[in-house]
Amino acid sequence: MLKKLNHIAIVVPDIYKAKKIYETKFNANVSELKNFKEHGVTVVFVELKNTKIELMQPYGKNSPIQKFLDKNPDGGMHHICIEVEDIKKIHKSLKEKNVRILGSDKPSIGSHNKPILFLHPKDFCGTLIELEEE
Repeated sequence: MLKKLNHIAIVVPDIYKAKKIYETKFNANVSELKNFKEHGVTVVFVELKNTKIELMQPYGKNSPIQKFLDKNPDGGMHHICIEVEDIKKIHKSLKEKNVRILGSDKPSIGSHNKPILFLHPKDFCGTLIELEEE
């Protein structure tokens, strides 16, 4: 069912500062900033050999991560993203197992232009999980 770790997402209060920290302190390859109005986030990706770190900052007044940042003003880990083979099949299976799907309760298109689902953290030991079709 689960394939590989795609990324770990960290909410930051200042994405420009966070980008610079990873570039200067780790000499990391960091993508350019990208705004996702439909998701309410501005993101950059730190490229690693086997995965990525997604740095996220709220974008717009209705950003779903603003409440997280309000509770954690210095930022922190927000979610993990795991790749799956067939998101529609996984969605059906999870619904049958009474797993709560966040958002519209259906797959949507994520920041990698692939179908995603977010799973309620209370169903997974307090961890917000994003599933992304590989």
